[in-house]
Amino acid sequence: MRNYTNIHADAWYCSIAENPEKIPFSFVYDGKKYEGFSSKYFTLLNQDKTEENKKETILYTFSFLEELLVRVKLTHYFSHGVTEWTVEFENHTEQISKVIENAQVTMELTGTNPILKGILGDHENQYRPYQRNLSEESVSFISDSGRATHINFPYFNLEFENGGAMLAIGWAGTWKADFEKTGDKVIYTAKSVINLKTCLKPRENIRTALFVYAPYQVRDEYYAINFWRSWFVEHNLPKADGEGNAMTPFSTCCLAFDTGYPNSDGSISERHTTWKPSLEKMLAEDIKVDFRWMDAGWYQAPDMTSAISYELGHDWWDTIGTWEFDPEKWPGKSFLESTEFARQHGMKTLLWFEPERVTDPENLAKNFGYNKDWSIDMNIKGYKDGIVISNNIGNPDCFRWTTDRICKTLRENKIDMYREDNNCDPALLWAYLDNLEGENRVGITECKLIDAHYRMWDEIIRCTKSYGGCGFVDSCAAGGGRNDLESMRRGVPILRSDADRTTTAIRLSMTSSFNQWIPFCGANTREKTDELSPKGNSDVYIWRASYLPVLNVDSQFVYNEDAAHFDLMRFGLNEWKKVAPYLLKEFYPLTPWHSQMEKDGFTAYSFYDAENKKGVLLAFRQEDCKENLLSINMPFANCTLTDEDTKETLQCTDNKLDIVMENPRTAKLYFYEVK
Repeated sequence: MRNYTNIHADAWYCSIAENPEKIPFSFVYDGKKYEGFSSKYFTLLNQDKTEENKKETILYTFSFLEELLVRVKLTHYFSHGVTEWTVEFENHTEQISKVIENAQVTMELTGTNPILKGILGDHENQYRPYQRNLSEESVSFISDSGRATHINFPYFNLEFENGGAMLAIGWAGTWKADFEKTGDKVIYTAKSVINLKTCLKPRENIRTALFVYAPYQVRDEYYAINFWRSWFVEHNLPKADGEGNAMTPFSTCCLAFDTGYPNSDGSISERHTTWKPSLEKMLAEDIKVDFRWMDAGWYQAPDMTSAISYELGHDWWDTIGTWEFDPEKWPGKSFLESTEFARQHGMKTLLWFEPERVTDPENLAKNFGYNKDWSIDMNIKGYKDGIVISNNIGNPDCFRWTTDRICKTLRENKIDMYREDNNCDPALLWAYLDNLEGENRVGITECKLIDAHYRMWDEIIRCTKSYGGCGFVDSCAAGGGRNDLESMRRGVPILRSDADRTTTAIRLSMTSSFNQWIPFCGANTREKTDELSPKGNSDVYIWRASYLPVLNVDSQFVYNEDAAHFDLMRFGLNEWKKVAPYLLKEFYPLTPWHSQMEKDGFTAYSFYDAENKKGVLLAFRQEDCKENLLSINMPFANCTLTDEDTKETLQCTDNKLDIVMENPRTAKLYFYEVK
């Protein structure tokens, strides 16, 4: 691994650790602004320091104006010179506090020629990169829907002087970031809960986002990308299991389209009679994946009916909330039988949930012990994106009911990985519940719900680890809506976007941008006309574009007896296994980014293991590309590349590499060594 230590960053951390008044955080309390944690207003009650895994954490507890306890968690990673902090406010009195507002980070970053780089979020922006010259304009980003990484993306690369800084906001709710040039400085401000203006009730507490400051000393985009990826993999990526093993690439497959039954979405068609023929055929053809993926539709409806007949309007969407297996689809212990069969043959199981939404709360209350007061009909309250009833896990009793039911189902069925979805923008709900709280309670609901959500994931992970399952969850929120940094400490996006299930062009586009920021992610192995289509194309070109740390195999087994189909799957899985050891190493996008609409050029990128001086290069001539010669600048001189198809070798002695690709829609794979 490269050496990313930074003595200047270490010195900056030590200066604020020794002098908490310098911590770059401010807030307004009772109309007065407080910057840092000065002894003039903050009495230090306790300071706990822990050291582990090349990092140091200090937890300060301050008494503030004898009204609040303020806890600051400050962590520094000496291996990379990265510092992060969160702030918590607690009213430890029996009186209602004054109003807290404008809780934010403010940093002055000094240096010439400041350029801001990053990517936008999922959905309509589909991880499009941007570059803004801060000498010419100020830049602001805001995420106000409640799904943190749709539209905008709370990760930033600010280049200035001879280096720069990577900056991130870890919060699964609303956030805002501003960059303003003033003289020779860039003023960076960042906040979570963007409209926060709340008092605290007795014994009530709230917290801020996780704020990360990661300065680097070389003004080179490749250096910045791989500095960030290295820190992310070493310190932010969750562990694979309860033993503390590191995450490694894995493959998945959903069997929903291999049942012979109609399927509207997810796994609505799966039942106790369908799984075994599919898995047995998978094993017989020697195309076993690591995880069998069970998506939506497995649960009993709140009125205790089954969602088998989705064509009658009873589908996965409008039957959620019980988190008990549908006894018509999965009688007795039949689902446990399926997970045990998978485990006996070296496969694990992941299962879909959506805990922040419920349907039919009346019958949930009647049949499953739910409290209707926990549900909020967002359609009635002004929500304009279809009929949605939200489940208020910020309520402690609702949190307990929901989390316990999920963990019970996971534990009883030995399910290895929890997959979570979220199909609504909750910010309007939060505002509605704030109003019910009374005066000066703006933002309190978001604070409670986001904190509860992180705690729920923590409990679920403890549950799955307790019987040998995963030490992480799958993070999904209608695609890539919950990829904030703190969520990524608990989960990985096995699909970085729902759109990743469509064209190869968008897949290549997203790899070039998204993988710079979140190394562990996945895509699909088919090209489809739309995200939920049961059929699609698959060939070597598509498979190679899907080689990511999570390989989501899209296939039928029982309902596809085409030998060529199975030959392609064996080829793809085996080749991906050869590529997989490189996928969490250094990453080099070697061609300009293109949108999903552009199919007339080349895409090339490389993953490189710096410790062993070996790497893999993937190059694609897209469908409408009229040229046959791709010329790229390799990040290394003097390397030997071997074509995986022809076994021919290429020598690259001066960083310049020419690759001839005779036909459109061609994918080349090279393994290389650097001398």
